[in-house]
Amino acid sequence: MDFTFDLQRLKNDFQGLNFEDPGVWPLTPRLVAFAALFIGTIVLGGLIDWRDQWGTLAQAHEEESTLRDSWLAKKRQAVNLDEYRRQLETINRQIDTLVKQLPGKAEMDSLLSDINQAGLGRGLQFDLFQPAPDELLEFYAAVPVKISVTGSYHDIGEFVSDVAKMPRIVTIKNLVLTTETPNPKNKNEKAVYDGRLRLNATAETYRYLEEDELARQQGGKK
Repeated sequence: MDFTFDLQRLKNDFQGLNFEDPGVWPLTPRLVAFAALFIGTIVLGGLIDWRDQWGTLAQAHEEESTLRDSWLAKKRQAVNLDEYRRQLETINRQIDTLVKQLPGKAEMDSLLSDINQAGLGRGLQFDLFQPAPDELLEFYAAVPVKISVTGSYHDIGEFVSDVAKMPRIVTIKNLVLTTETPNPKNKNEKAVYDGRLRLNATAETYRYLEEDELARQQGGKK
């Protein structure tokens, strides 16, 4: 009965309200109206006035996250600084070793002669030994040499192995290996294959750039 009585009284409080004079409303309707006005003010203010502030706050959160990640990355680098320095020293030593394997411009003639002698030393016949123009790259130049040699399979294999063992860096690429049948001395005779092969390839070596070449490369890149 108490619940029914309270519900009925609440219903009576909201009946016959004079919207022109809210001051005479019962307590319950006034509290409900105040709460609705308060909530509406917050929602309206958020939609109109606080929207930009919310965007600024979200941006600040993103910047905070970015700065935190950057700080953690720099902290890890600082912790591993000694290890990075050791790795840098190792890399520098490896670079020095590789640079020593690259001849200078003045040494190229000697290197090309060594490649030629490696083939002649294996009994190969050079039909072509033609250095092509240098290809200037960022820090070094590639020097391709077109070669065509004939000889036995074993001798050609040994020649390629000798070139690979040279103290200077030389690579053999674009290899084409074909059989070589000699022309008969007499037109009536039939050509007989004597086991010789022909190797057409490109022997490419590398040299470091001279100071003026390096300056031109760096200047052109800039």
